[in-house]
Amino acid sequence: MNATATATTLLDTKIDVKIKLAALWATVMFLYLYVDVFMFFKPGVLTDAIAGKVWTFEVTQGYLLSVIVMMSIPSLMVFLSVALKASLNRWLNIIVGVLYIMVTLGMTVGESYYFYMLGSIIEAVLLFLIIYYAWTWPKTAS
Repeated sequence: MNATATATTLLDTKIDVKIKLAALWATVMFLYLYVDVFMFFKPGVLTDAIAGKVWTFEVTQGYLLSVIVMMSIPSLMVFLSVALKASLNRWLNIIVGVLYIMVTLGMTVGESYYFYMLGSIIEAVLLFLIIYYAWTWPKTAS
């Protein structure tokens, strides 16, 4: 028997840069969440959190407000990356991406747990991709 195979090419749809950015921000947020949840399995962290202490910070209204502000920004970037006009969108993604690379790497300083370091490296790579896609945003001829 001689069977012949038909060669086919898979359709590779071009994805708009806004969708790429939103997907990257959503992925960063999932990693932030997972790394923070896994941190509770580190000995002493849950006990300290229940006692009202996170790292060297006392858990106060001000601390909790600052944490929600810090995590709301990348959460909002998922929507803003799709909703904003290209020029504002591009610069906002670049600026917020750079800021959150600094936040991510700054929070990793002194950390000895491999899951945290790996999570932070992946987060930083994703944030670099956000900056790259925003920086290389396709342009139209005027």
